[in-house]
Amino acid sequence: MFLFHLFLIINFQKYAHLRLACQANQKPYYTSKLWWCGIILMGLGELGNAAAYGFAPAALIAPLGCVSVIGSAFISVLFLKEAIRAADILGGTLTIAGTYLLVTFAPNVTQELTATKIQNYLISWQFLIYVILEIIIFCILLYFYKRKDMKHIVVLLMMVALLASLTIISVKAVAGMITFSAKGKMQLTYPIFYIMFIIMVTSCVFQVKFLNQAMQLYNATVVVPINFVFFTTSAIIAGVIFYQEFQGAALLSVFMFLFGCLLSFLGVFVITQNREEDHLQVPYIDCGHIPGKKMIDKIQPDSNSLSYGTLHDEDDLPRAQS
Repeated sequence: MFLFHLFLIINFQKYAHLRLACQANQKPYYTSKLWWCGIILMGLGELGNAAAYGFAPAALIAPLGCVSVIGSAFISVLFLKEAIRAADILGGTLTIAGTYLLVTFAPNVTQELTATKIQNYLISWQFLIYVILEIIIFCILLYFYKRKDMKHIVVLLMMVALLASLTIISVKAVAGMITFSAKGKMQLTYPIFYIMFIIMVTSCVFQVKFLNQAMQLYNATVVVPINFVFFTTSAIIAGVIFYQEFQGAALLSVFMFLFGCLLSFLGVFVITQNREEDHLQVPYIDCGHIPGKKMIDKIQPDSNSLSYGTLHDEDDLPRAQS
């Protein structure tokens, strides 16, 4: 439900930008009430998404992010009048099949995350080995990023994924302790709650930094699927090592779960690849066809020329093309 909420908001904000682009006197996007509604709803959606980690395994919540990709693709067709492609249908089919396997064969683990249990998880030998290896790999990547000025997409998104594993662990811990406190057994007085909260905020901030760097250097159609694969993989590993979510699971269930992840990865790659982005200075759809927007001037980019507003004089055409 929260994933549906998130991708609906993304298209909601895109719609607000298109409405602003079609106005005769264009204003900054932050003056739009519609845009601010999208920002507020996005914040609420992210809070709901974080809260979901308190009720379900991290290994299940993270892969279900693929639902937002397929949902965004199809809602953009219905709401923003974008063209649907055969690749969207194929990718959607793969993603739906993967999602079914994920939900069916996800670890059926019910945990009441108390402060004491979180502390025991933190000092477990498997987590200590995992976090030491993660720190070493992150320092190596950071060295190449800072000293060697290596800004390859794999380097950037690997650092995002390593930080994401800490984010997943801390978000689930914070959400779990808040949920347990709401049941009448207060956990917010323990120092571990605030330690995990600081880790959550800090790791999120640095994730945004490196992800923004990747978005500036590379096309979104490349960044989104790779980041989804890296993020999901790190979340599953974090859930397995820290929260021991697959403990006692049957081998067949683990195999089918991983196969569902693979199908979801393929579906996301198929949907996001080969989407050409036209860097135009005018809206790429007819402003008169935006829902709720009255017909004013049709601004339609053409392959040979760009027309701004309505050209009443044929002599103006060469000047518009120039």
